[in-house]
Amino acid sequence: MKIGQQSIKVTTIALLVGVILFQFAVFGNCLAQSFSFSGKQKKNAMDFEMVKNLIIIPLTINGKGPYNFILDTGVGPLIITEPTMVDTLGLKVLRNTKIYGLGKGEEVEAFLSSEINVDIKDASIKHIPTAILKKDIFNLSNYLGVKIHGIIGYYFFNSFVVKINYSTKRLVFLDPNTNPLKKGAKFTIELINNRPYVLADLILDNKAKHTVKLLLDCGASHALSMQALDEKPFPLPDSTIVANLGVGLNGLIDGHIGRIAMFNFGKYHFKNMLSGFPAFESVAAKTGYKMQDGNLGAEFLRRFNVTYDYLQNNIYLKPNNYYKEPFDYDMSGIETYIENDRYFIGRIEPGSPAAKAGILENDELLSLNLKPIEQYSLDDISKFFKSYDSKTVIIELARNDKLVVKLLKLKRRI
Repeated sequence: MKIGQQSIKVTTIALLVGVILFQFAVFGNCLAQSFSFSGKQKKNAMDFEMVKNLIIIPLTINGKGPYNFILDTGVGPLIITEPTMVDTLGLKVLRNTKIYGLGKGEEVEAFLSSEINVDIKDASIKHIPTAILKKDIFNLSNYLGVKIHGIIGYYFFNSFVVKINYSTKRLVFLDPNTNPLKKGAKFTIELINNRPYVLADLILDNKAKHTVKLLLDCGASHALSMQALDEKPFPLPDSTIVANLGVGLNGLIDGHIGRIAMFNFGKYHFKNMLSGFPAFESVAAKTGYKMQDGNLGAEFLRRFNVTYDYLQNNIYLKPNNYYKEPFDYDMSGIETYIENDRYFIGRIEPGSPAAKAGILENDELLSLNLKPIEQYSLDDISKFFKSYDSKTVIIELARNDKLVVKLLKLKRRI
């Protein structure tokens, strides 16, 4: 089965890797619980790659690499999504387990390991608790256009004061004992099961006001996802569209896309903020709707330069150049992915402009507006299809070894 048939949506809301629930055993022989610098060093900085709002950083593992990992506040243990790394790293002592997560389908098999030592620049940790998926069910590399080996979260954020500058794509991490300067509005976070939660206020279409508890999730590319309210399914806005909201550990996640009339986070206020509304039984029933009402993702966070201070239970937000950008959803109905350096249509949303134009799943993309597709990254294509309402696009496709040219008129659907 082609990857495209899995309908994994990462362009706006997907990658619900940030809300994975682990049945994770605690290793008795874990020797370290935090990263540390050697000698008198107190600070490191590095550039990062940002694709579809996600932060990608290089890691060295057991002296090998570098390997590309997504930096994700929504996960606890290190997650290796590339199964071949078991052999590459020469791992011997592995435990089998089953991981229960989001979406349709059965649990996923994985290995647990305490043989993993990680270096990020000059910081290192030994025996970091690690889950290694036996099957790369996320296919992150294909949908981001960058080879991805895994996800890292809590153990990095809990070791340092971490500053993320989304404008310059620069990451700084500092020894918390140096009491580094933190800029921006201060917010309290609550760490539960090694993941940060915040409170925010919503005003719905019916003018009702609600305070909600959200997982703060820089590893989810969407802005906001709401699955529950007062321990019941979240009420859908007046206007929504049916959408595939991504992939969890157990498969596809169905739901709707709509807008929250007003989202208030401290002194920051956003009208008509884009949100996903996953099917209650697919997400809330599995994440524990008494634990959280939803999650706040990277499409929101990237509008700020963010400082994480887990040890003091705080984050700091300072608006950046992205702050006033609109929250726009894909205007084409097309999902794309890369396979063997070729670009394919992964899914066409029913009733979308792409569906009406006669574009089909598994069509190969050759050019956009007469520009060869090789000159675009997947991130470029995602932004292109969210550019502006009523834009006409010339799309050149290959279908069954034949050249097909389509005119696609973008439309703001929500």
